[in-house]
Amino acid sequence: MDLLLDGKIIFIAGSSQGLGYAMAETLINEKAVVVINGRNKEKLDKAAEKLTQKTNGSIYPFAGDVTELNFPSKLFEFIASKFGKLDVLITNSGGPAPGAFESINDETWYKTFELSFLSHVRLIRAMLPLLRISETANVLTVTSYSVKQPIPNLILSNSIRAATIGLTKTLALELGEEGIRFNSILPGWTKTERVKILMENRAQINNSSVEDEIAKQASECPLGRMAEPEEFANVAAFLVSPRASYLTGTMLSVDGGMVKGIL
Repeated sequence: MDLLLDGKIIFIAGSSQGLGYAMAETLINEKAVVVINGRNKEKLDKAAEKLTQKTNGSIYPFAGDVTELNFPSKLFEFIASKFGKLDVLITNSGGPAPGAFESINDETWYKTFELSFLSHVRLIRAMLPLLRISETANVLTVTSYSVKQPIPNLILSNSIRAATIGLTKTLALELGEEGIRFNSILPGWTKTERVKILMENRAQINNSSVEDEIAKQASECPLGRMAEPEEFANVAAFLVSPRASYLTGTMLSVDGGMVKGIL
């Protein structure tokens, strides 16, 4: 199926690795023009070079930290001057640190709030004028299946990502009449750098190996395995495409059936 993304201007936050990188590769293969982002310029440039070699597509690296106050305005200036509009905004950021409730201090709560909630708010607010120019404008927030089913030892993710879901649903209602779609994608356990870090943390707590923890977590999934990043990216590509033009306010789990609830 042609997703009708040819020439669409897309910005993906946090896309030098992990899920963001996987989305970038998939969308570039769909002939979209993709602006990728990461805090580390050297790492981002390497990601852009790798994507260019693999896809020969249109890739523009834009380095910066999404938690910095002036980042959204700098991004706006770049996209406005380069393209004049934005068709798709994908707000993605590094995940919160693991930890139990009593191990987390106020400073960590505040930092996580800025990373996992305010970064979405600021990017959406800054990019709205450019999205309003597009005929197929939409925003995709990347959260976690933890908003539906809390994950042990991830209270920061369980709590703060839920606020992004509230934001996404509310904006779908507020801006639907302008034709701007808002959806969220809720990944489950996927083979990324972040999941490896989480498994290392579990191995340390349980005095086991990373391999054992990965196998244990995979066994809890109805499909019996973790997802490949491209499996997540394929769903994301559909959600942001014009083929999903009647989907808004949707919180879509890509979790291999991990969420046990009916809704």
